Amino acid sequence: MAGNRDKKELKAIKDKLFLKPGLVWDSLNEKEKKEAFDLGERYKRFLTDSKTEREAVKEIVSFAESRGFKTLDKPGRHRKVYAVYKRKMVALAILGKEPLRKGLRIISAHVDCPRLDLKQNPLYEDLDMAFLKTHYYGGIKKYQWVARPLAVHGKVILVDGREVDLVIGENPGDPVFIVNDLLPHLSHKVQADKKMGEVVIGEKLNVLVGALPYPNRDADERFKFAVLDYLNKTYGITESDLVSAEIEVVPAGPAVDVGLDRSLVGGYGQDDRASAFSALSAMGDLQNPETTCVALFVDKEEVGSEGPTGAKSRFFENFVMKLFAKANETLNVGALEEALLNSMAVSADVSAAMDPNWAEVHEKRNAARLGYGVSLIKFTGVAGKVASNDANAEYLGWMRKVFADSGVMWHSCELGKVDEGGGGTIAKFLAEHGMEVVDMGIPVLSMHSPFEISHKGDQYMAYKAFKAFFTAKAPS
Repeated sequence: MAGNRDKKELKAIKDKLFLKPGLVWDSLNEKEKKEAFDLGERYKRFLTDSKTEREAVKEIVSFAESRGFKTLDKPGRHRKVYAVYKRKMVALAILGKEPLRKGLRIISAHVDCPRLDLKQNPLYEDLDMAFLKTHYYGGIKKYQWVARPLAVHGKVILVDGREVDLVIGENPGDPVFIVNDLLPHLSHKVQADKKMGEVVIGEKLNVLVGALPYPNRDADERFKFAVLDYLNKTYGITESDLVSAEIEVVPAGPAVDVGLDRSLVGGYGQDDRASAFSALSAMGDLQNPETTCVALFVDKEEVGSEGPTGAKSRFFENFVMKLFAKANETLNVGALEEALLNSMAVSADVSAAMDPNWAEVHEKRNAARLGYGVSLIKFTGVAGKVASNDANAEYLGWMRKVFADSGVMWHSCELGKVDEGGGGTIAKFLAEHGMEVVDMGIPVLSMHSPFEISHKGDQYMAYKAFKAFFTAKAPS
């Protein structure tokens, strides 16, 4: 008996002293498991309908309006507002009971993803086939984009100012497109003996779009001619219109369940539309928060957050300034700076889940694990934490308490072994205002590939974590 008591006491002490993350699925009751799967279905639809940043913004606005959000510039005292910038960036806010000067709760995610962009003069023919030249966007492994079905999404501005939206390759019966690969019988010298980054070079990411000639045999460039003839008759597009177009080539097909137990979601763009979906879902459930809550969805994170729609732009500050007017509060430079300085933020971005096939690039004690909930990332960057935001201990301590009080399953992680590589997020751009910022997101397998993998349990915990962040009592 004494031995059993000693074992129980030892276990109690160990449970108190040791850190032991738990599996999400072990913590959920049957009702919560159903909620997680229902959320997974909505998430798959969001991924399927948001293949580009423009489409993601459109889906976000549609959801927001269904939850009672109004445009920020609309007259009236409504407290749920949104603003869109250049159709690639959107911010949602719910005005809280506290004055804006006391700070905001901000969750920011990016809605751009690695892809192939068409060059401005993309169409050409060679060996009786028509192709489109591309320039890849963001960090991709180029060999992953060959020999797989691709779709074309984009916006074309015609010379007369009319706009044409293209989506080809997603609907039943649509044709798809492809970047050709080389057969293994002939690839030994050209591919097999080369480094991974040289197996497929950027200028060979040319998309096959046709192989029938224009009917008139006297025409020059008959295969290119046939494609242009189709585009003109179907959409009114000429070759010169492609210069003023933003056309993206993305993996074709919907997001799907993965695994016999359907526990996983597979699909394109989960970095970082997983975070965008979780933030949007949490925002949709808020009613009368104490603190003003903001969900900010930005573009261009995958290429350094540059440009007018990236996190470096002044759109966010302009949005907050307009919130002062909507809240009928006095605005000046000091008030704006104080509001941002007193804010607390989450840079919502996915983490790299450890894959047992490639465990050697991770430090196991500090790696993200699929199925263990949302991951809290104190710092990102490369090598010696270069180009990272490094969250303060006080902020992390407060966040841990929020999770404990809300039943959020979580674990901490970093991106791979020291000196193995690394990466950055938008956290550092939010932190420039002096606000508290931490990175947080779900673990993802095969990140930046055309078919990323996430866990429905983790997505459910991210939703709970973001909702808890919005509503938790501020630290004293």
